[in-house]
Amino acid sequence: MGELIRRHLTVGLIGALLIYLFWLSRPDWTAEMRFWRAVGDGSLILLYLTLALGPVARFLPRAGVLLPYRRELGIWFGVFAIVHTIIILDGWVLWDFSIFMGYQYIPAIDRVVRLESGFGMANILGLLAVLIALPLMATSADWATRALGAGSWKFLHYAAYSIFYMVVLHTAYFLYIHFTTSYHRTVPEPNWFQLPFAVLTAMVVMLQAGAFLKTVARQRRGLSQRRAGAGIRDTEPGI
Repeated sequence: MGELIRRHLTVGLIGALLIYLFWLSRPDWTAEMRFWRAVGDGSLILLYLTLALGPVARFLPRAGVLLPYRRELGIWFGVFAIVHTIIILDGWVLWDFSIFMGYQYIPAIDRVVRLESGFGMANILGLLAVLIALPLMATSADWATRALGAGSWKFLHYAAYSIFYMVVLHTAYFLYIHFTTSYHRTVPEPNWFQLPFAVLTAMVVMLQAGAFLKTVARQRRGLSQRRAGAGIRDTEPGI
């Protein structure tokens, strides 16, 4: 139990430090936007670390000592993602579903109109990612593995990859699309996180793909060795 608490404290402090650094990096933003973006970006980095640790350990065996932290990284990603979601719902969309979907009342024309066509879909993706993360957070423990069985537990936690792509699309919309010349308010300066986000996302995808290919190659080598040991030729028989 002491080791578990230590890992949680370590990851929680890392997440808080990330949020603080993101907060410091945007001094010209309004306090509200500055806070919810910092929390969201901090949770994003924790998600990337969660998904990158396994593949990194495949290529760098010494990194395997960090694998026990994956559960805590995933849990704290979920905690900060929930906080980010609550801040958005309470401070930006005001718990109004029409605003959540991108509709706003414009006094000049006395109508409710949809101003940003992708805003609602991006919000839906983000909310779905948080909802899917909830059962993963609840079952990120040894007792859940024993109760569900290793196979069922792994099947459930494969949803982490769905969460990854939902979060990537959600974040990409607000980094590259929402605050453009079509935005109905003053367009803010480009977010400095645009390039790091693209690089980090590509790195996670490449690490996952590389680990998959390495696993396939290892399994094929193992199969070939077993076939050779059994005296079975790999070539197809002639006609």
